[in-house]
Amino acid sequence: MSGEIALPLFGHKAPQDKFLKAVDGGRLHHAWIIEGPSGIGKARFALRLAAMLLGAKPADETDRAAAAANDPVIQKVLSSGHPDLKHVQRAVGDNGKLKQDIAVDQIRDLNQFFSLKPALGGWRIGILDSLDEMNANGRNALLKTLEEPPPRAMLFLISHATVPVLATIRSRCQSLRLTSLSREETLEALQVQEVDSPQQVADLVAGRPGRAEALTGPKVLAASHAARSFLKALLKPADAVLSTTIQAAAEDEGAFGVFAEELMSWVSEKAEESPAWADIWFQLHNIVASQRNLHMTPVQAASKLVSTLQTGTGKV
Repeated sequence: MSGEIALPLFGHKAPQDKFLKAVDGGRLHHAWIIEGPSGIGKARFALRLAAMLLGAKPADETDRAAAAANDPVIQKVLSSGHPDLKHVQRAVGDNGKLKQDIAVDQIRDLNQFFSLKPALGGWRIGILDSLDEMNANGRNALLKTLEEPPPRAMLFLISHATVPVLATIRSRCQSLRLTSLSREETLEALQVQEVDSPQQVADLVAGRPGRAEALTGPKVLAASHAARSFLKALLKPADAVLSTTIQAAAEDEGAFGVFAEELMSWVSEKAEESPAWADIWFQLHNIVASQRNLHMTPVQAASKLVSTLQTGTGKV
C-alpha cells in the first residue's frame, strides 16, 4: 500500500467487481443505479469509481479503485474541484435548511454539463444523490440524458429504495445493489469515523454506519426505542404505547425517518419468511413516499404507518 487511502471502502466487493469487469470488458454502460439502504456508503462507492475513471492512481494493489489521499485527482474530486465531475444533491434554501427535493433546475444544469466535452479529455461524470429526493419534474428532465447519452459520459444514480425507481429510468440503467455491512465491517467504518462507544453504536446502526451521526441525538434514539417497543407489543399494544410511539416518531423529520426505517426493516425480514408481509412492506413504503411527495406531517405519516402495520399484521 502506498500512503493513506482516500475514501476507504468497507464491504461491497462484489458490486465493485461487477463494475470493474464491465470496465475491463469494454461493456461500460452510460448509467448505473447504485441502490441499497441509506448509510451503507453508496455515495462513497460512486465517488471512488468516478475518481478511478477520471485517472486517480490505485494505491492498493488489491483494490484498483483505492486512491491515495495525496493523489491529485482524488483531491480534486473530494474538494468538488474536478471540472469533469458534477455531484448533484439537495441545495440549501434561503432559510439555511436543505430543500425538500433536488430542483428541476439542478437536473437541467446536469444535462447542460453533459452537453459539453470533457475538459481534461477523459470522462464526463455525474453523481445524482439521490433519486429518492427528486420530484416528478426532475425525474422527467433526467430522462433527456438517459435517452440521449453523449459519448464518454457516465451517470451514477444513487437510490436509497425509499421511493420506487421509475421503470423508464431503470430500463435505461445497469444496477449495482449494495447491502448492509457485516458487524465487523461496521465497526471498521465506525472506528474511521472515530465515534464514541463503537460497539453500542454498531448495534444501533445495524450495518449502516453512515447513520451513526443521525442516530446519536436524543429524539432519534427515542424514536428508535419507540419503534422497537411498538413492534414487541404489535398485536395488542396498550393505548399508552401507541401514544408514546406516535409522539416520539413525530418529533421531527429525523425521528420520523428512523422510526419508519425500523418498521420497514422489521417487515422486510418478515417478508423473507412469508410473501404476505411483502404487501405490507409496499404499503409502508408508499406512506413514506407520500410523506415526502405530498408534504404529509410526521404525525400524520407515523399514525398511518402504525395503523397500516396493525391492520396488516392482523391479516397475516
